[in-house]
Amino acid sequence: MGIDVGGTKVALRAEHPDGTVREAGFRWPRGTADAARDLDLLVREIRELCAGAPDGPAGVGVAMPATLDAKGVVTAWPNRPAWNGLDIGGALRGALAAADVVCADDGDLAALAEAHAAGLSDLLYLGVGTGIGGGVVLGGRLLPGPARGSCEIGHLIVDHRSGQRCDCGRRGCVQSVASGPALLRAAARARGAEVAYEELVRGFADGAPWATGPVGEGCAALAAAAVGVCELLHPMTVVVGGGFADGLPGLSDTLAARTALLARPGHPAPAVRPARLGGLSSLHGAVLLARTGNTEE
Repeated sequence: MGIDVGGTKVALRAEHPDGTVREAGFRWPRGTADAARDLDLLVREIRELCAGAPDGPAGVGVAMPATLDAKGVVTAWPNRPAWNGLDIGGALRGALAAADVVCADDGDLAALAEAHAAGLSDLLYLGVGTGIGGGVVLGGRLLPGPARGSCEIGHLIVDHRSGQRCDCGRRGCVQSVASGPALLRAAARARGAEVAYEELVRGFADGAPWATGPVGEGCAALAAAAVGVCELLHPMTVVVGGGFADGLPGLSDTLAARTALLARPGHPAPAVRPARLGGLSSLHGAVLLARTGNTEE
C-alpha cells in the first residue's frame, strides 16, 4: 500500500497480489489540526481500503511532506504543526499489525516514481501543491540520499530581500511564491477579491492578467530554482507534478518558457515536461517504497 500524506488531502493506493488495485482519498478536516484525530481518520481509511484482506497490507510506504528525522519522527511541518514529534511510522505499525511501514519524503518518492515511469536515470522533480516538493535522481539514485535528508527545493531562497515570508519563517523561499496557496493569495491581491482554485484555472486559461501574472511570477521562481539546481547537478530533464500543477493546464509550458529565458551560451536549458503520473507521483513512489523497503531503487 502507498499513502501520500498532503497538507490538504491524503491519497491511498492498495495493490493486491491478484493484480487488483483500489484507490481512495480524503481531505483533512477543516480547522486546527489535531494529530490524534488525523491519525484515527487515516487508520480508518486504510482499514476501509483493505476490507476483504484479512491480513492487512504486507507493506506500507508513506510519502510525507514534513521534515522527518532519521527515525521517521516529524520534526517540522508548518502546515500541520500538531504533528511535530509524531512517529508516524511507529503509530501506523501499532495500528496495522503485521504491516512493515516505511516513511520517506514525498518529493524524493515522486522523483523516483517519475524516473521509473519514464525510464530516466537523471531528472529533477518539482511538485507544486500545498507546498513545493522536489527530488533529484542522478544515475538512478536519489540525491543527497536518505542518510542526509530530503532535497528541499521548495526552500531554496530566490529573493531574500523583498520576497514573501515563507511558512518556514524565512523570506524569499520558492514555496512562498510558487506553492498553490501562494499563487491563490497573489491572484486574490491582483484581482481584489478572493480566488478559488477553479477560478484561477479558468482565469489562467482565459488569459486574465490577475491569473497569468501570479502564475508567471511563480514559474519564474521555480525556473530560478530549477536552473540553479541544474547548474550544480546537470539533470537533463525537469518534471513538473503535484496536484495543483496537474489541474492547471499550461503551467508546465509557462515554466518551460521561463526556464528557457535563463539559459546561457553553450548551456541549453533543461527540458521541462509535465509529470507522467500527474498529481499521483508521490503516491506511486510510496507504493515503490512499500515494495522495496528503501529509496535506493
